[in-house]
Amino acid sequence: QVQLVESGGGLVQPGGSLRLSCAASGKIFSINAMNWYRQAPGKERELVASSGGNTKYADSVKGRFTISRDNAKNTVYLQMNSLKPEDTAVYYCNAGVVVIGTAWVSNYWGQGTQVTVSS
Repeated sequence: QVQLVESGGGLVQPGGSLRLSCAASGKIFSINAMNWYRQAPGKERELVASSGGNTKYADSVKGRFTISRDNAKNTVYLQMNSLKPEDTAVYYCNAGVVVIGTAWVSNYWGQGTQVTVSS
């Protein structure tokens, strides 16, 4: 019913930048929070940034990452600057969506995009 498609991942050197995008499509009535998570090998998935009522960031990315939304396009972005090797992970988009014809918020995930920070 709802699809989230991420793009923008890749290989970047330490200190470099990447911009991730996540576009939501389908039977969307409204979107509440749109978030970015990441999961590194052997680690649990963690919240990186949240764009809901209040914008929140993981302590490890504060001052380096910026989340933004284009509500007209149902798209969320993650601008990542000053990247470090420890930022290497699969990044996932997540959204709370009210699907047309329902009265509740359903949780959706994108397929993930790989970010590798290495020299």
